[in-house]
Parts: sequence; structure tokens; C-alpha cells
Amino acid sequence: MTPGQFIDAALWFPEADESEPFGPGALVYKVAGQKMFALLTGGSDQGGEDDAPATVNLKCDPGLALELRDRYPAVTPGYHMSKKHWNSVLLDGTVPDDEVAEMLRHSYVLVASSLRRADRDRVLAVLGDDAPDLGGAGTATPEQA
Repeated sequence: MTPGQFIDAALWFPEADESEPFGPGALVYKVAGQKMFALLTGGSDQGGEDDAPATVNLKCDPGLALELRDRYPAVTPGYHMSKKHWNSVLLDGTVPDDEVAEMLRHSYVLVASSLRRADRDRVLAVLGDDAPDLGGAGTATPEQA
């Protein structure tokens, strides 16, 4: 998955916002403008070194986090994050795109589930069982579905 594909996928989620609170080159994705569910850094698309792949930090259930780290060498404990609850995923092509998309969805749902009830119910109802289409063209947002 390229950084551009990741950005499209992250912004596909209901009420997902992108900002750069840590300065240029570190894109933060929040649900309902409140809580972070992803952090994208590096890669040529983000102003990083051309040869260095991008990295994304994603929230994860602790048991699943350990399983993913065992399965994929590109998945490591979250850099500058709680190592128990966050994974860093190197977007170098070694983790299948559909797996990265599932990790992203898992992170979004975990974070959305921790919002206050009104916000949680609203965003999760719009999301339903949908997931971002990695094909790019013709991707419907949950609001359009």
C-alpha cells in the first residue's frame, strides 16, 4: 500500500479528519475530530526520504497486536506510542494491502468505540460492516452507500 492509498483509505471512514499537529510530514487521522486512530509518517509522498517507506501507527487489541507482530516482520510495537496498544506498520509491500486495510478498520473501530455514546453510535452506525475499497476509482463513502 502506498502512502497515497493509505490516505484515501483513512479518509474514507465516517467523520475522519486529517491534520498535522506534530508539524509537516506527520499526518494524524482522528475520528470525529476527537481521538487519533492513525498516524502516517515518512515515505516520498510525505516529504520523507525517497527510498524510505512510510510507516503508519495503528491502534490494536493487545492480543491481536502480538499476533500481527509475529506474522509480519514489518509490524512492530508502536513507535513513540503505547507498545501494548499500538503497532507501527512499515508500508514496504510486505504486508498485504487488504491486511493493512483491515488493521486500519480495526483501529478506527477501537477508537470510535471509546468516544462518548452519542458520537460513538453515530459514526459506527454510518460505518456498519463496510470497509474502504482499495481499488481507488469509484469508491463509495459510507454516506453514499
